[in-house]
Amino acid sequence: MLKGIGFSDEDLSRPLIGVSTTWIETMPCNFNQRELAQRVKAGIREAGGTPIEFNTISVSDGVSMGTEGMKASLISREVIADSIELVVRGHLLDGLVCLVGCDKTIPAAAMALCRLDLPGLVLYNGSIAPGTFRGRDITIQDVFEAVGAYAAEKIDAAELHEVESAACPGAGACGGQFTANTMSTALEFLGLSPGGMNGIPALNRGKGDAAEEAGRIAMRLVRDDVRPSQIVTREALENATASVAATGGSTNGVLHVLAIARELGIPFSIDDFDTIASRTPIVASLKPGGKYVATDIFDAGGVALVARELARRDLIHAGAVTVDGRALGEIAEQVVETPGQPVVVSIETPIKPTGGLAVLRGNLSPDGCVVKLAGHERTSHRGPARVFE
Repeated sequence: MLKGIGFSDEDLSRPLIGVSTTWIETMPCNFNQRELAQRVKAGIREAGGTPIEFNTISVSDGVSMGTEGMKASLISREVIADSIELVVRGHLLDGLVCLVGCDKTIPAAAMALCRLDLPGLVLYNGSIAPGTFRGRDITIQDVFEAVGAYAAEKIDAAELHEVESAACPGAGACGGQFTANTMSTALEFLGLSPGGMNGIPALNRGKGDAAEEAGRIAMRLVRDDVRPSQIVTREALENATASVAATGGSTNGVLHVLAIARELGIPFSIDDFDTIASRTPIVASLKPGGKYVATDIFDAGGVALVARELARRDLIHAGAVTVDGRALGEIAEQVVETPGQPVVVSIETPIKPTGGLAVLRGNLSPDGCVVKLAGHERTSHRGPARVFE
């Protein structure tokens, strides 16, 4: 049957490598994946494999929030993971490269890869560039704030429309350290994404080169039989958690990292997040809690700068291996910092002494809840209770 779509005997004698994409026209987040998939496939072919591309779905939190559509968001994570698993199992593929972008696509791909325990990797298609509004950079966060300002009659409809039209200038996922960039960072620290590749912005020329190299890396993983269970260890999960805490990342990182751990049967809980966050300073000033966006940290030298700072205090497991064959500590040592960059600070003078989230317990949440601390100056709140019988 595969000969009917152009595969030759020679093609079918090579390892068959799945290339999954989440390309969709409902958002800019994954919109460059068709082009990236071609580059991944070129890298696979060059390294002696036969790529087989397939697609799955995506649901945008940014588009669906505040509507009934938001109920579909977390469910989409399971559908994406399940659909990747089904294609790979159904067609007996030998390896896998997952192209991801929007929030739930990233943990979904990691979950599928771990569930399959198949040689492969996850590549983030990159962050969107900031838009320009009246001489300053803006992001989707500014649109949210402009909606509120319009409701409060602080700006008029024309200004709101101007902000809305400028905030998203092209392909790529939301630029702040929201869920997508939080999980993109976490997967580099976890080891399932090649070091330095996820942070390359969506429309940067280097992204295509990274995609091609990802294809070559996938073939090396297949030939060496390196599987996710050899990479995603307790130590790797702690590294991923530290990255969430140190960058003021999304609290969604908690539920996604826990889900990845469960795929491999590794005991990991919200208490582990609390312990790691309490000892991990915030060293990256990233929106929404800080000043900068993903393209800025890329220009500064990349998220490996964060790993370097954490390694100075032994707050990561430097020996944890990654899919590109290097240990996380090696990646941290090799990072090239842009002189004078303001995004990542020294761990000796952190932005905050503890991480960007905490776990709370009490009568309202006896099993625990997660609160985001990044960007907040107050650590407590007293106010009138609303009681629901």
